[in-house]
Amino acid sequence: MNRKRIARLMRERDIRGVTRRKRCSLTRPDTKAKPALDLIDRNFHAERPGIKLVGEITYLPTAEGWLYLACWLDLATREVVGYAMADHRAELVTDALDMAHVRAHLEPGCLIHGYRGSEYTSTQFRNQIRELGLRQSCGRTGSYFDNAAAESFWALLKEEIGTRTWPDRTTARAEVFTFIETFYNRRRLRKHRTFGYLTPAETRQRHQHALAA
Repeated sequence: MNRKRIARLMRERDIRGVTRRKRCSLTRPDTKAKPALDLIDRNFHAERPGIKLVGEITYLPTAEGWLYLACWLDLATREVVGYAMADHRAELVTDALDMAHVRAHLEPGCLIHGYRGSEYTSTQFRNQIRELGLRQSCGRTGSYFDNAAAESFWALLKEEIGTRTWPDRTTARAEVFTFIETFYNRRRLRKHRTFGYLTPAETRQRHQHALAA
């Protein structure tokens, strides 16, 4: 159909397309903390699961206030292996990493890559990484290219679930859970030959079968 006709039909039915808005960074650098080195160096490829994770924090607007979301993605599968949601940011990254450590069976020395915000340079987070036997990596503040894989996931999430204001945090939390667990990890195909045109969950299963063989 003609583009103008589609535009007219959308106006008549009050339908609006999803647009990306300029996003403000939530990760404020801690000037007193010494950040970890950038061990990823924009190399977002991993040979197998459990050796490289990338993560960041975003926020969703609700009528009750912000709902903050922290996620960790495995670069070998692009699967969301750990996430946490709350009305505060204090312990989000540590809670999400605990989930990732249990679900993804992280190898000793696994790289944990984030930004230089206070959540990622806190003593609590660094102690957790040390206790789990992992290695921390930090990109530069304000440089989206240093964590492009995580940024790509946020863009997809906002496009799929929209950028509206939810009536409450419970509704927003339920939609994020459904998107991650039922759509992104298990149904969305990775349309790239590197991932074999499989879903993130299928990619992880392929690695597991290869390891077993």
